[in-house]
Amino acid sequence: MPIRPDMVGLTVRDLQASLTFYRLLGLDIPDVPDSDPYAEVITPNGYRISWNKEEMIKGIYPDWEEPRGQRIGLAFLCDSPAEVDQVYQRLVAAGYEGRREPWNAFWGQRYAVVADPDGLSVDLFAPLS
Repeated sequence: MPIRPDMVGLTVRDLQASLTFYRLLGLDIPDVPDSDPYAEVITPNGYRISWNKEEMIKGIYPDWEEPRGQRIGLAFLCDSPAEVDQVYQRLVAAGYEGRREPWNAFWGQRYAVVADPDGLSVDLFAPLS
């Protein structure tokens, strides 16, 4: 069997803050106790995303250092261009940083960018047609 991408793991400072953001984005993430170092969800299209507390990562990799700059990008497909605008406004209204307001990108998508609690850019997009 060939190797298949299966999961994206995010290292986070504050697990609960990160889960709150991604729930507001629309992911159905189960509740986890504050003491848990890890959370995971299977997205509707079968892809897994995990959230890993920095403390847990440092236990696995003692020399781990917080990276500078964007090391990975997450992009979420919305059902329509209007939903891109709605999700962006919902997140910004909840206090999250809007990095790029919705616009019609030259590649044929409605696009917007917000920052999660750890500063990771999260793209929202939908085909224009």
